[in-house]
Amino acid sequence: MQARRVVTSEEPPNHVAGLIGAATGTPAAAAAGPVGSGRRRRRWPGPFVWASALVAAALVLPLVFLVVESASFGWSAVLALVFRGLTASLLWHTVSLTVCVTACCAVLGTVLAWCVERTDLAGRRWWGALVVVPVGIPDFAVAFGWRSLFAGIGGFGGALLVMSLAVYPLVYLPVAASFRDADPGQEEVARSLGTGRLATFWRVTLGQARGAILGGCLLVALVVLAEYGAFEILGYQTFTTEIFTQLQTGFDTDAACALSLVLVLVSLVVLAGEGAARGRGRTARVGSAAARAGRVRLGRWHPAVQGGFALLAAAALGVPVVAVLYWLGHGGPAPLPAVSLGAAAARTAAYGAAAGVVATAAAFPVAVLSVRRPGRLAAVLERSSYVVLAVPGVVLALTLTYASERYANGALYQTNVLLVLAYAVMFFPLALVSVRASVARAPAHLEEMGRSLGRSPAAVLWRVTLPLVAPGLAAAFSLVFLEVVTELTATLLLIPTGASTLATQFWAYETNLSYGQAAPFVAVMMAVAVVPSYVLGRWFDRMPARRAVAA
Repeated sequence: MQARRVVTSEEPPNHVAGLIGAATGTPAAAAAGPVGSGRRRRRWPGPFVWASALVAAALVLPLVFLVVESASFGWSAVLALVFRGLTASLLWHTVSLTVCVTACCAVLGTVLAWCVERTDLAGRRWWGALVVVPVGIPDFAVAFGWRSLFAGIGGFGGALLVMSLAVYPLVYLPVAASFRDADPGQEEVARSLGTGRLATFWRVTLGQARGAILGGCLLVALVVLAEYGAFEILGYQTFTTEIFTQLQTGFDTDAACALSLVLVLVSLVVLAGEGAARGRGRTARVGSAAARAGRVRLGRWHPAVQGGFALLAAAALGVPVVAVLYWLGHGGPAPLPAVSLGAAAARTAAYGAAAGVVATAAAFPVAVLSVRRPGRLAAVLERSSYVVLAVPGVVLALTLTYASERYANGALYQTNVLLVLAYAVMFFPLALVSVRASVARAPAHLEEMGRSLGRSPAAVLWRVTLPLVAPGLAAAFSLVFLEVVTELTATLLLIPTGASTLATQFWAYETNLSYGQAAPFVAVMMAVAVVPSYVLGRWFDRMPARRAVAA
């Protein structure tokens, strides 16, 4: 049999591509862009360039606006607010928790992925789907479950427990994909040279999965930095909770902006650190693309591993579900007026649909430009759009609120338009990754054939390109929709007066300790988010491995 050489990049095109690629079955090679290009495809399409530039500017604008407005306060005043004892305490709380949660998720996600993909674990397909489900449950719902059943849960320990249980799938998904497509030949070579099992696992197996592990850890760190609801329920003070407090109770915009600058700076440091740690290395695969690594027999460790999976499922899924069922059955005091569950669900769905359409439509020109017209300009426009990953929702809401009050005389503040715009900006990277992967998989020669037959670019776009990328557009819309359903922080600051979503109404009841009234709202959010997550995990487990093969 003729050996084939396959070279796959260890670095995804962006920091969230590994997760979404694992979740949607998109091969890394496809996400990286088309192979080769013709002369006609080198021409720059003006509308796509201008549309992409406009989208990139809109996404970077909140960060620029925050810096400009902070400067208008006076840097001496900003520095005085930054170098306070409170800021140092918040920095320690935030960074220490982020590091600990990221480390726990890295270990937990990697171990789970290895057990599911590389061992003879009984029922591994079901476990592989089950361990993905927590990614769809809102973090504040997990915190609500633990806090309402165990009043002593709180502080650093409670935050570490809840966030680790809530976000470990962000590491599990890309690492599981990496283990599935890993080159078994490298492990065999290492063993034949006398390297022990543990050394082989540490140097080779984990070495091949390094990019996936770092990408997952990046997502975990950014989620922890931006979290508000779970920490507020657990009584753990971070930058996000303090910024929200300054805005809602103290009305101190100067202090909120100063703290936001520090939080954004920490997020940018995390992004830069992950990029430096990932490096530019590549992993070469030698051998047939069909070659798969053998499964490790667990032997006497099998009962312990099964028990560990069961314990994790009980902690990550069982506690929130039992808490919701308990409060649904037992009720409790109702200090606040009842709000229609159907009306809140309908408004949430409307917001999600509107944001999904806006984010997907904005992602389309950026994706087409970066894939069909690769180059420096396209790369700059695409990668600049990911800066929004370093801007937590509370900071984005702050900048939009302040801009509306100062430059629009409050015309847009607490309007549906501003809230949908905030959603679209926050979750744009999710839409872009899905749309870009779909555009990359669409055969470019079909578009060229359409143009060669005399069709206008607009006609080719409508009749050829859009039908080919429709699955990616649908996936992008769905991802944004699901994120909007469970978004809390920005919604609390921007939602119109008198309106409510599932998340905000749950929050209103929970903060008044009316758990019986809060339970139906969190139950609907969990149902909406959990079912797609479970189906995603099952489908991901069954999909065949895909690799870029060069003869």
